[in-house]
Amino acid sequence: MSQPIRKIIHIDMDAFFASVEQRDNPELRGKPVAVGGSRARGVVAAASYEARKYGVHSALASKIAAQRCPHLIFVKARFDVYSAVSRQIREIFFSYTDLVEPLSLDEAYLDVTENKIGMPSATIIANQIRQRIFEETGLTASAGVSYNKFLAKIASDMNKPNGFTLITPDKAEELVASLDIGKFHGIGKVTAAKMQSMGIITGADLRARSEEELVRNFGKTGRYYYRIARAQDERDVQPHRVRKSIGSERTFETDLAEEETMLEQLQYLAKEVAHDMERLKATAKTITLKIKYFDFTLNTRSKTFLSEFSSADAIFTVARDLLRTPQLPQYPVRLLGISASSLLYQHDRLQEGYQFTLEF
Repeated sequence: MSQPIRKIIHIDMDAFFASVEQRDNPELRGKPVAVGGSRARGVVAAASYEARKYGVHSALASKIAAQRCPHLIFVKARFDVYSAVSRQIREIFFSYTDLVEPLSLDEAYLDVTENKIGMPSATIIANQIRQRIFEETGLTASAGVSYNKFLAKIASDMNKPNGFTLITPDKAEELVASLDIGKFHGIGKVTAAKMQSMGIITGADLRARSEEELVRNFGKTGRYYYRIARAQDERDVQPHRVRKSIGSERTFETDLAEEETMLEQLQYLAKEVAHDMERLKATAKTITLKIKYFDFTLNTRSKTFLSEFSSADAIFTVARDLLRTPQLPQYPVRLLGISASSLLYQHDRLQEGYQFTLEF
């Protein structure tokens, strides 16, 4: 007996941080807004669509952002508010299915092949979710629907903001073949540039290459590239997987050279990691800092403690110390990442019945 075609939805909030700020402050609506940083220093954490028209985007140095958009309005990030709204949105997801895989504060996959309202149409469910998000939070979301995660993610990006796209099985391969390689989810800018140097410009070009050639040039990830070029992706939506680590990282459009801008980015990363730890009811004993330099040299630094912790302040403090030990990065940094490991989940504690602390 053949398996039913899966119905996967990818929901992506539109300019989430900036949209929350515009929602809460009517004077910001319709204006270019940057969350994080200031006109004098720092790094942009998020930008409104009005600001993006001027080339302002996340991880851009604030000085450059202000040069590109002289009337840009800088506002301070409020991660406690973003986290609360994210939880509100997630409750909407769970009213339709328990198969929800959050990717960050503002996006998630949902498998609605079987769902709580008995609705056979994933299109109707996706648009109901978008409508409820707007009614209950005042924010817009874009949605993509297809039969696998790769295509659903591609679809949600196609008509932003406040858009909806359906990719059906009969149209998938043709659409993937026509896509610019830079539009493929899972292919970053560096990999895309390498592919372009090899003459791989579109999905059709990628599909023309053998699996052996892709593995030879891109390692084991080449097998993934081979499959997605054929619109294939067997990954399940995984809501309950036991994760060995919880992390977040950012690649920057402009390499970072100043300690202050690196620390500002680490604050954002620490808050994202703490949010995921809270959602998963986990604490950690180990923090790892990932540093990738301008020449792609990778450096990791870790520290393990006897006691557990989960707060953003604690995670940031450790990451800050790791950034400075044994010394600050001596070369421009193109990526920073924080991961928490040696995890303990709440259900493990309840089973073992012992006490724990969240700070150190």
